[in-house]
Amino acid sequence: MQEITMYTTSTCPYCRAARELFRSKNIRFIEIDVQSTERRTEMINRSGRRTVPQIYFGDQHIGGYDDLAQIESNGELFEKLAPL
Repeated sequence: MQEITMYTTSTCPYCRAARELFRSKNIRFIEIDVQSTERRTEMINRSGRRTVPQIYFGDQHIGGYDDLAQIESNGELFEKLAPL
């Protein structure tokens, strides 16, 4: 399974929903809190977006929670997480 990285904040409801989705599927993820300017800048430079969460499967940018929810709704979550 590819490594999942998720840029988040502690107060974001979409971040909370993404965490809950991953945990409900027993999927491990690395969380990077963007409260610091350095981490937020890293996220913006990497994704081109300013909103959280920003989710990566390996090096592939998935997008935010809505994108993740669509992948799950389509039944493609584990397929997309399969190693390349």
